[in-house]
Amino acid sequence: MKMQHLYLWRVALNSKYLNSGGAGMKCLTVSVLTAGLLLVACGDKIHTFEGVEGPESDSLIFSLTPAEPADYNTGDTNRLSVWLTSRESNWVALVAGLKSVGIPFRITENHEEALGHDVVLVYPYISGRDLPSESFGAMRRFVDGGGTLIGTNVLGGGMQDVFGFGSIVESKDKAFLSLSSKFPETRHFEDQGLTVIKIGSEGDISANPGTNVYRSPKGDVLARYENGEAAIITSEFGQGRTYAWGVDLGQLLAKGYNRRQVDIADSYANRYRPTLDALLILLENIYRENEAEAVILGSVPDGKSLSFILSHDVDYNESLKNAVPYAEHQKTAGIQATYFIQTKYVEDYNDKIFMNEDGARYTQQLEALGAEIASHSVSHAKDLWDFPFGDGTERYPDYTPFVQTADKTRDGTIMGELRVSKFLLDNFARNDEVVSFRPGFLSNPKDVPQALASAGYKYSSSVTANISLTHLPFQLTYGRGFDGFTPVFEFPITVEDELPPKMIDRLEYSKDMARQIASIGGIFVVLIHTDAVDGRLDFQKGIIDEVRPYAWMGSIRQFGNWWSARDAVELDVKTGDGKMEIILNAPRPLSGLTLEMSECRNVIEPDDLVISCQDGNYLLGKLSGQHKIILKR
Repeated sequence: MKMQHLYLWRVALNSKYLNSGGAGMKCLTVSVLTAGLLLVACGDKIHTFEGVEGPESDSLIFSLTPAEPADYNTGDTNRLSVWLTSRESNWVALVAGLKSVGIPFRITENHEEALGHDVVLVYPYISGRDLPSESFGAMRRFVDGGGTLIGTNVLGGGMQDVFGFGSIVESKDKAFLSLSSKFPETRHFEDQGLTVIKIGSEGDISANPGTNVYRSPKGDVLARYENGEAAIITSEFGQGRTYAWGVDLGQLLAKGYNRRQVDIADSYANRYRPTLDALLILLENIYRENEAEAVILGSVPDGKSLSFILSHDVDYNESLKNAVPYAEHQKTAGIQATYFIQTKYVEDYNDKIFMNEDGARYTQQLEALGAEIASHSVSHAKDLWDFPFGDGTERYPDYTPFVQTADKTRDGTIMGELRVSKFLLDNFARNDEVVSFRPGFLSNPKDVPQALASAGYKYSSSVTANISLTHLPFQLTYGRGFDGFTPVFEFPITVEDELPPKMIDRLEYSKDMARQIASIGGIFVVLIHTDAVDGRLDFQKGIIDEVRPYAWMGSIRQFGNWWSARDAVELDVKTGDGKMEIILNAPRPLSGLTLEMSECRNVIEPDDLVISCQDGNYLLGKLSGQHKIILKR
């Protein structure tokens, strides 16, 4: 007779069993042959902490507030003006990129307002079909009178003579960009390793970002495609200067930030691949060259050149115990690292339970050694990609995801993974609230950004720098889409320990990479699993010794607190009477911000905010609220 599985019933046989350290899962099978049914009662092994239940309150699910250009239409005319010619574009990603690199900017949809600035970026295109006819004459007069106009995709409107080319040809078959280092805007590119970047796929042309070729360029060619055709050009017109970009920077930023790149990344991790950084730095340099009093927000705390973060994934039954020697060395070295700890209280296909009383004790020991305690999910499921979102009511100990095979998990939700792991870690590590997250296997579905915001996280380190196409932090958008932001920031992983060769054998290359990333003011996040105490601890010691002279070193939380405060800073400049006024508004307090300028000047006031100036970089003390710095040559 054919028998059917009626149901799989998870049952706790008794509290002693639930809290025991034994292995396996016990099942009681009762066959009712006359009814043609097979009833299965099955008890998963679950560890429960006596008296621990929660979170007590439900999560308020974060909802999308679409970004509006008006949200960024503030500030003075010293800022880079972004004249938005179409909202149907990747302008939100462009906002994230400009904030990441530290360019003060203002967005407007009004050409007269835009052309009131000294340097104007027209985005996403210049087209005779879509722009008001009077705007073309206004652009001509603007450049002829000494303004700087940066055109993205100069498609029409009779502006060829202004931008200095004969014709334009659209294409999607371009995969590489070569940037010349012989021009003022690119003079340091060779030393910074920015002369060749990959912008598209050689095999899947359909997935490539759109590009344009500028034929018969009259001025200088700053960047060429792999076949030698002009991609980014600059030309004089009257008393001013123009730049024509054939690469849509916003589109490329969106591909990297939102995990939408296809075959652009030629390595998963452990390589210096500054695709987005090269283009953002080029735009920054154009702004610096053409804005007389340009001031850039530095990207590294305390006047250092590299932001260095050690992080550890703790996701194996011996990993908590083995994490202690790593933390002890970090304490001796005087730095704080981040430990992403899996709260594994269900035994399943992946591993046995290790978030038990011993696990809680080791977690507290790590915190006592100075570690940041962060979440690495509950189940460490590879198929988190397929989990439903959840409803924000998931609680311990009722939330019991069960990994059945390498690629299949039941009873899990994204919100459950985030809420419950945070709750348990907050319960054990009580010095600081858990605010950082990394998923197992870097399994990172599109709903994670809003889930993180819903569950109370602030920071994510859930993707590699190579996949993101950048060595700079960035803000996550809702659903990894194009409409608006979440309050969560991403700090991509630079070096990890699983790809061959062994980590210690990559130490010298990693040192070189750290110096390269330092040359662009980037972030260097190291991921080390603590499943064993081996050559990876030697790597940790070696890389710390290397970067200490020039790097800020700390945890995800420490850097995230600084970065999110820096992201909120507003900067304007006014000049007159031989003086330069820098107006800063810091809604969130921060210390160690650097203002990057062309030269050091005498500080008239205040005399207690500027700590030092070296090569035009002003290191500031504590900022909170409104500040004014007055300088004189």
